[in-house]
Amino acid sequence: MGGRADRLVQELVQQSRSFVTGLFDHDCVTLNGTMEPDAGRRLEVGDEIAVRYEANRRYSPRPRPKAAHNFKAEFEDEFLIVVYKPAELLTVPSDKRESHTLVDRVGAYLKQGHSRAKAHVVHRLDRGVSGLLVFAKSQEVSELLQAQFSLRKPERRYAAIVAGVMDPPDGQFSGYLATGKTLTRYSTDNPAGGEYAETHYHTLQTLRDATLVEVELVTGRRNQIRVHFADAGHPIIGDDRYQADEARHRNWPHKRLALHARSLGFEHPVTRESLHFDTPLPPEFQQFLHGAPRGGSGTQTKSSRPSSPKRRK
Repeated sequence: MGGRADRLVQELVQQSRSFVTGLFDHDCVTLNGTMEPDAGRRLEVGDEIAVRYEANRRYSPRPRPKAAHNFKAEFEDEFLIVVYKPAELLTVPSDKRESHTLVDRVGAYLKQGHSRAKAHVVHRLDRGVSGLLVFAKSQEVSELLQAQFSLRKPERRYAAIVAGVMDPPDGQFSGYLATGKTLTRYSTDNPAGGEYAETHYHTLQTLRDATLVEVELVTGRRNQIRVHFADAGHPIIGDDRYQADEARHRNWPHKRLALHARSLGFEHPVTRESLHFDTPLPPEFQQFLHGAPRGGSGTQTKSSRPSSPKRRK
């Protein structure tokens, strides 16, 4: 795997990064004979970059839309709120004490309605992961929801694009996860030194060098999906922590992981209603799946389970 396309172009033209970005925006760069609009494209050995531009012309970058860092409320009542977290947001502050995390924004949203409710964290998603989360509006409801998670009652399904072709296409991982000095998680054979973790997966679509899988969490340990697939030699595309070299893909220029919490189901802790929420694949996933090369006889597409309505009584 080589470097980024824009860095090679900058070496060729000896101009500013802004000028180079403008060249991509104005269709001045080709990759292997095809117009290349993505300045962050990762290059592979053998790729050919060509640049054609007028020496005295200004090539200003086109305005970029501002990143949407806000959450979306999927369901809300007086006891809890289910939200969609974009990949850019931390769920809660880390040791660096970041502000404007998801819990901060949900809390600010609740205050707008002059509510005395606060956002109580029930579970989390890693930064770089998008998808569905539930927050409680009181400590009592939070404890009731956390009890469900402790008993592994909620249904949590993820969509993930992993490196390579999964073999077997369906299966499970189980074992114990421990935490290193840098907070990186790793597998261990010592039950006393780790937490039990179990992950099930089902192949939805096989590409030439990647696989779209649906992942179901039996347990919900930190970094569980990332560690299990990396240990199996199929790290999550875009993961810069677990087998980062193998997780890079030329068709995934995004900073986020190819991991999305697409389904969440649980029993309402007060009304006892069965709630189920689904969210579609993010645009980055859809672009990757449509643009990635297909394999030969091994290419396959499987349908997921039928979609469910947002609420089921």
